[in-house]
Amino acid sequence: MPEPKSPAARPTHVFPLRVYYEDTDAAGIVYYANYLKFAERARTEFMRSCGIEHKELLEQEGIAFAVRRCEADYLKPARLDDLIEVHTRLLELRGASLEAEQVVCRGADELARLRLKLACMGRGGRPARLPKRLAESLSATLTPINEPART
Repeated sequence: MPEPKSPAARPTHVFPLRVYYEDTDAAGIVYYANYLKFAERARTEFMRSCGIEHKELLEQEGIAFAVRRCEADYLKPARLDDLIEVHTRLLELRGASLEAEQVVCRGADELARLRLKLACMGRGGRPARLPKRLAESLSATLTPINEPART
């Protein structure tokens, strides 16, 4: 059995973005729901980095992902013009679902921490198993749940 990777070697996808005026309220602070949009963009790019295109998945396999559960802890505000990053890591992979953690950061400061369960859905809106190719690609990025998100 291979040695487990050290925490520093475990895959965490990092998606940088800038906070624009449209992301903020009148005081220049990011509106809380926009963290969900940032996380969605980062998950899309995480999947793309695993060789998974959402459009291709829908057209060729007839499946898509739906957020089944989302827990969010808002720790500090992001502000207009901040350069932030969304750190995404896969925690658990099951037959028809996956769990992920996403941490929104500004430098060393954690701004928000999200934990999500995504369900794999077929065209009829019913749960569907992850295709083998997809499951294999994602399993290479798994990080045990008890490890910290940022190293």
